[in-house]
Amino acid sequence: MNHALSSLSVAQLKKAIALKERIETLESELAALLGAPAAATTTAAAAATATTPKRKRTMSKAARARISAAQRARWAKQKSRRGAAAAAAVPKRKRKFTPAARRRLRAAVKERWARIKAAGGTSLKGS
Repeated sequence: MNHALSSLSVAQLKKAIALKERIETLESELAALLGAPAAATTTAAAAATATTPKRKRTMSKAARARISAAQRARWAKQKSRRGAAAAAAVPKRKRKFTPAARRRLRAAVKERWARIKAAGGTSLKGS
């Protein structure tokens, strides 16, 4: 905007100032018509409110207690659901090899080691 102002003539600057003043008066009239305070619409008031730092929001001890109690209740509810679901579920039966399967597996391992030893090996890596 500074470049635009520096290239304007004096007459153009005077006209711009007059337009700016007219806009401000129209804004204040509109604010009065709508019931809003006129000072809030001016740029000076807007600049003053923009520079004030925001205060940090604090929470009362009672509010913190209510929030933490509600959170504990949510955790308890979730925990009870999980516990009920675990108690209701039937534990899976552990699968075991039948004695016949164990015999077949033992025979297969013995046969495999016999082949490895017959070939002169001492480890499974070469098989």
